[in-house]
Amino acid sequence: MDKTLSPTLAPGPMTVEEMLDRAALQRLAWTYCHAIDRRDYALLRTLYHEDAVDDHSPMYCGPAAGFIDWLPSMMEHWDATAHILGNMLFLIEGDRAEGELTSMAYHRTRDGAREFIAHGRYIDQYEKREGVWKFLRRSLVLDWLEERSIASNAEFSLDGIAVGRAGADDPCYERLPMLKRDRLARASKTDA
Repeated sequence: MDKTLSPTLAPGPMTVEEMLDRAALQRLAWTYCHAIDRRDYALLRTLYHEDAVDDHSPMYCGPAAGFIDWLPSMMEHWDATAHILGNMLFLIEGDRAEGELTSMAYHRTRDGAREFIAHGRYIDQYEKREGVWKFLRRSLVLDWLEERSIASNAEFSLDGIAVGRAGADDPCYERLPMLKRDRLARASKTDA
């Protein structure tokens, strides 16, 4: 990328370095969704720089480490969550980047009676340190919220179907041994 030009969303050629940076930023964002939904707080902690800030106002705004410490008490209200990303726009300037990522975050209550779907955007600032992109500041912007009752699905049989779970006992860890080893490696570091 020509360092004399300002980053732009307008179409133009990309260098291999810019494509690699964009791929790393997308991976960071997708890993955040996995970590939240699988309640892998050790993984989540690796995605932020030590001096990072997370702004999920009005629920939480402050150091990212505090956000991660706060999450288990907030997530205990939900039986299941699914964080899904849509458009991902990044502007990259050297070792700093900004991003606007559209998101849909599905939440089902513990009793399974209600669901809340937050439609919004993550407004992010990133920094690449020692060759690794991480969040420097993550802010949530809520565009709209849906809340509804969940109809009973008693007429559907779940026999033989793997049912997702929020934590380490999710079927993905049973069926994907590399994913399981990765989570266990982080868990053993935090237990040490």
